Amino acid sequence: MNEVLDFLQQHIEMVYIVILSVFLGIEVISRVPSVLHTPLMSGANAIHGVVIIGAIIVMGEAEPGNYVALILGFLAVILGTLNVVGGFVVTDRMLEMFKKKK
Repeated sequence: MNEVLDFLQQHIEMVYIVILSVFLGIEVISRVPSVLHTPLMSGANAIHGVVIIGAIIVMGEAEPGNYVALILGFLAVILGTLNVVGGFVVTDRMLEMFKKKK
């Protein structure tokens, strides 16, 4: 138990940021009607692009041996990239629906 508390004390700021980010993300997404999710995909792509850049900065400025920052940064880059690619795929499918068929 003491090991967990020591870990949290060392990384408390990072834990606060992650908890607040998760809470804010859930609140923002839950307030958007599902009908608007596809049109808002380009905005989500831009936000996830910022997340990717921030994660790369966090990974670059991590102290040697700070594996928590590296792992969280790596996960943020991977998940942000998946969201951006998925957003482009969904947007492309949506735009295909509006093209005239020959």
